[in-house]
Amino acid sequence: MKYLLFFLMISALGFSQKFSFKYQAQYKSNTHKPDDINNMNTILDIDGNTSIFREEEDKKNDSLKLNNGMMKMGVENHFYVKKDLSQNKVEKIITYLGTDYLLPIDEKLNWKIASEQKTIGKYKVQKAETNYGGRNWIAWFTTELPFSDGPYVFRGLPGLIISIQDTDNHYSFNLTEVKKGGNLFDTRTKTVKIDWNKYETLAKSYYNDPFDLLSKAGRKITMTDAYGNKVDITERVKEMQKYIQQEDNPLELNHKINYK
Repeated sequence: MKYLLFFLMISALGFSQKFSFKYQAQYKSNTHKPDDINNMNTILDIDGNTSIFREEEDKKNDSLKLNNGMMKMGVENHFYVKKDLSQNKVEKIITYLGTDYLLPIDEKLNWKIASEQKTIGKYKVQKAETNYGGRNWIAWFTTELPFSDGPYVFRGLPGLIISIQDTDNHYSFNLTEVKKGGNLFDTRTKTVKIDWNKYETLAKSYYNDPFDLLSKAGRKITMTDAYGNKVDITERVKEMQKYIQQEDNPLELNHKINYK
């Protein structure tokens, strides 16, 4: 018994260090173009009971303390999530027009762990299912990496989530690399707390003014194409609004915004 306790203490100590996990994310944001698939590299950094999941480019910007250097336009499908695993607290960070907004994720993940097992890469994994964001999800987790965490908002299983995708095959996250060490680079700490209603307000604000022209009222605004020719701003706004409407497949389908 003493040897078992000693082994468990050593194991816990070994995995209390910092780890970084890279996932390839794939998703279909436009249901009108089912073959148009977005691909991006994402990073899950874990330091004790704290983790941050974000796009690889977001982490690079944070490490240079350039929050707004490569920020996304709009507010939908921002994959920046902070977790406090000890408190089961999950928060999305949405950067819009230079402000970091904090959106608490209160939706619970009720996992159903199945008996089915297989091997992914070098890890023995087990199947689990849950619902989130109006979607059904199938995950594969491994106890060989004893972190109760995973990509995006997903966590709470007795091991790291190696792979997860929704049953419509619209969104997936798959582990591609494991690194010991790393840094969280948590620079997005000055945030404005919002809820899903305020989230929708921000999204519609972007839709109504995608080029932030209203804040520039009173100043002469011109746009040019790659050849230096002037572009009709009104037409560009209409084109952008059409594009936003076509991006009709957010991960949180239960918070899909009707722009019409």
